[in-house]
Amino acid sequence: MAFRTDLAREALAHLSGDCPGVRQSTRTLSGFSVDCVEVLDRAASERLGKPRGVYCTMELDPLTRRESQAFPRAVEVLSALLSPLLPQRAPDDAPILVIGLGNRAITPDAVGPLTVQHILVTRHLRRQMPEQFSSWRPVSAAAVGVLGQTGVEAAEFARGLCQSVQPAAIIAVDALAAGRLSHLTRTIQITDAGIVPGSGVGNARAAFNQDTLGVPVIAIGLPTVVDGASLLWQARQAAGTACPALEELDGPVFVTPREIDQQVRDAARVIGYAVNRTLQPHLSLSDLDLLLS
Repeated sequence: MAFRTDLAREALAHLSGDCPGVRQSTRTLSGFSVDCVEVLDRAASERLGKPRGVYCTMELDPLTRRESQAFPRAVEVLSALLSPLLPQRAPDDAPILVIGLGNRAITPDAVGPLTVQHILVTRHLRRQMPEQFSSWRPVSAAAVGVLGQTGVEAAEFARGLCQSVQPAAIIAVDALAAGRLSHLTRTIQITDAGIVPGSGVGNARAAFNQDTLGVPVIAIGLPTVVDGASLLWQARQAAGTACPALEELDGPVFVTPREIDQQVRDAARVIGYAVNRTLQPHLSLSDLDLLLS
């Protein structure tokens, strides 16, 4: 049994003692708390169980509380976290490929496919109407499904798309597994270290990163489930003894919120609009509403 999480901040908090080679900082942007963990070297990566890179976790409390202007503020904060992770040497009109990972038919796994529905795709517009769209960044998007639906690994689809689109970077959106119930659908993690789809639920597939795809991969994830084994581990730590009533959690059990349908739809819209604001900064949220309606 192990404590399992896709969130770098949880993995760091789970370690006992200091972790050399890791830098952590916390700040508040437009009312949203942002916690950043930087994994700086191989030793820290091995101890934390996360590839080297930057992991920023944005808490969605103002959005959860339905505060005034929470949606536009959330979009702008997530966009501000995404922008520095894009390849800085690539021109502003370099193509970007957005990939939604996951199974649309399973709500906790539908974050990626639902996000793709909110992405403004423009690659074809630049080709068909270059005079009108020459200043727009070419963006392509695809929800690639899962191996059980297609018989093809998501990473294989991505490699084929990369050969055709030749993107400067990939933005991959997926559901994550948290270690604590309080973080479910209430945080968004963004990292430049890529992602291993399914790793949080013990079903790891081929990795999405620069080594496997040949281009930088920025991963955006929403935690939607907690592994039962992680909950059991926490219960044992808190009680100091085994709890027979909870032992069944040690099997393949995953816990998700009751309101997961609405929460996933809300987060997917935030992520999609934030990606659009980053890639097409000349467009306002009102413009995006009009173009995506």
